[in-house]
Amino acid sequence: MARALLLHPSYRATTVRASSSSETRYDSVPEVKLSDPTRNYRVLVLGGTGRVGGSTAIALSMLCPKLRIVVAGRNREKGEAMVARLGENSEFSQVDINDSKMLETTLRDVDLVVHAAGPFQQAPRCTVLEAAIKTKTAYMDVCDDTSYAFRAKSLQAEAVAANIPAITTAGIYPGVSNVMAAEMVAAARLEDKGKPEKLRFSYYTAGTGGAGPTILATSFLLLGEEVTAYKQGEKVKLKPYSGMINVDFGKGIRKRDVYLLNLPEVRSTHEVLGVPTVSARFGTAPFFWNWGMEIMTKLLPPEVLRDRTKVQQMVDLFDPVVRAMDGFSGERVSMRVDLECSDGRTTVGLYSHKKLSVAVGVSTAAFVLAMLEGSTQPGVWFPEEPQGIAEEAREVLLRRASQGTFNFILNKPPWMVETVPKEVILGIYV
Repeated sequence: MARALLLHPSYRATTVRASSSSETRYDSVPEVKLSDPTRNYRVLVLGGTGRVGGSTAIALSMLCPKLRIVVAGRNREKGEAMVARLGENSEFSQVDINDSKMLETTLRDVDLVVHAAGPFQQAPRCTVLEAAIKTKTAYMDVCDDTSYAFRAKSLQAEAVAANIPAITTAGIYPGVSNVMAAEMVAAARLEDKGKPEKLRFSYYTAGTGGAGPTILATSFLLLGEEVTAYKQGEKVKLKPYSGMINVDFGKGIRKRDVYLLNLPEVRSTHEVLGVPTVSARFGTAPFFWNWGMEIMTKLLPPEVLRDRTKVQQMVDLFDPVVRAMDGFSGERVSMRVDLECSDGRTTVGLYSHKKLSVAVGVSTAAFVLAMLEGSTQPGVWFPEEPQGIAEEAREVLLRRASQGTFNFILNKPPWMVETVPKEVILGIYV
């Protein structure tokens, strides 16, 4: 059903500003300008009864009330509860993504599908994207797995032939973090004072961030993957949850230990943005969860951590304990992007929010709206590719995605972020 979503002629970039409140205010975001204002757009959210998909559906209903939102999942009771929360401009569809015929039938009646039914690790095929191509339906996912993301990217020619736009890894991280990096690299090259040489992604989430058992399963599965990073243009392989560094996430989060993980934005930004040295790290709280993750990588064979069935059994075992601890740790989330250039300059981007369960939905919804406004060309793209999110659309996307943040900055020197900057002399900080 989905047709090509053309770039709206009046699309203009605006300045990105952090919200002054920890509450998400949707009245201060840029007006949505759909590529065809006369159409009644229908958006299908797969995994819409889960934490990430449900948060996305809620954010979409607030950012663009005119959208018809189809909440899809296997549990009818949960789906109907979500529809009751969203209101009359929504409906529930019972869908099993492993049933190709059911999936294709559902996709034929919508304009865009959001795949939020994770985890994506160890999935053998991109079944939803394949169905979207077959039914000519625009597509995006919140994938956080390198193999899955590049398997999706391999369907580029098929998506172009079907004339459908698709974006993979379009959540908060990866997703918004990729767009932040793209803006920082573009600014550095525009100033032409030094070449971008090193890009570092650092992520922090308290507990599970209120995102439920899916993020727990994702974390365990990632511990079974060897980490790919890049150093001076060369691919390097590293142990998961190693290489700990202490990163300052600024006010409200402060300094946290983060560890190497195999995340798709490392390879995609290295290839798309052309930065020779790239890595990504993640840390959580309370601190002993980090210790537990380290121990798991040392005691459990990688094949166990890559087995979805065994990982689910571990999730079922640990989930009650983790949920109990979440009540104390909260669900704050922060991501910091550092860019170092050949002239010695370092710039920083920072995104911090009190609730990951809200932030991930707002971030994903920002990508959905960019696609519906016509920002994405036919093909399969990463968020940092201009064919995925047009350069002139990035600032609007970041402004939407940063609603509710208590700290959001871009292209600033590190001392403006860090909790205790060091004064060298006469008010000069490093």
